[in-house]
Amino acid sequence: MPLLDVRNLCVDFKTSEGQFRAVDSVDVHVDVGDVLAIVGESGSGKSVSMLALMGLLPWTATVSADAMLFDGVDLANCDARQRRSIVGKDVAMIFQEPMSSLNPCFTVGFQLREALKAHLPLTRRERQQRAIELLEQVGLPEPERRLRAFPHQLSGGMCQRVMIAMAIACKPRLLIADEPTTALDVTIQAQILELLLDLQKDTGMALVLITHDMGVVAETAKRVSVQYAGQKVEEQGVRELFADAHHPYTSALLAALPERATTRSLPSIPGVVPGQFDRPAGCLFSPRCAHADQLCHATSPDVATQAMGFARCHYPLLQGVPQRSAS
Repeated sequence: MPLLDVRNLCVDFKTSEGQFRAVDSVDVHVDVGDVLAIVGESGSGKSVSMLALMGLLPWTATVSADAMLFDGVDLANCDARQRRSIVGKDVAMIFQEPMSSLNPCFTVGFQLREALKAHLPLTRRERQQRAIELLEQVGLPEPERRLRAFPHQLSGGMCQRVMIAMAIACKPRLLIADEPTTALDVTIQAQILELLLDLQKDTGMALVLITHDMGVVAETAKRVSVQYAGQKVEEQGVRELFADAHHPYTSALLAALPERATTRSLPSIPGVVPGQFDRPAGCLFSPRCAHADQLCHATSPDVATQAMGFARCHYPLLQGVPQRSAS
């Protein structure tokens, strides 16, 4: 049984113009010790999917799923007390923008100790000692002094390390990292990614990495799930996906990598991710797809199974060539 098993997850938001589906029939499966990267453009539903799992969406959101199981516990139907005992302890999340995720009114130490107090039966002295150990574990120098600091007194990289320390405080079995390198310079990005991977290897926890950076995916993940306009359009092992992407959207993302460019001008994907009022009748990627035909524009595709993964496409690619017989 997977550690995390989410099937047919849908998230709808109430708007002044009606319901908007931000996540559409997404499946997520994560095994113990797995490293899964979820990639896609902004607006693909990556963060919303994981926030739905954590129960952190606003009241305007409606979440439904056939299953939302963590280690056999149904997070969608368990009571609030049981969910709180799991979320933040066994399942933890690192949020985007560390400078705004930490509370500016409290010291780093207070916020770390609060996380420990909520989930572990430790004395005040034990919580203080554990907080020091956590800051040492994430590579912050002078941890005792950093505990007395407020978030604005730390750099962006330091705040991100504090967020990681809070997330791993209770030794989670699943860590979700939502764009953990956003707004950090390149050298700090590399340090944060290396830290996350070291922690994953040392503790054996599973890691879900949400990103739009395919370079990060290549360096960190074991499997890749590609989302577009709220749907999962492809999933493969990382090596297989980079060698032979089956969905035209994935292929276009990879072609836009600077290191893969074969011309002086960098390839790009025309158009934008469809919103609430411009969603096509057929395949959601069809208005931007170079291989789309009348069937693609008219009919939404089912999932086509491939030898090494699957693609939500009428004509999945094989070595860059559409397989027209697949329809």
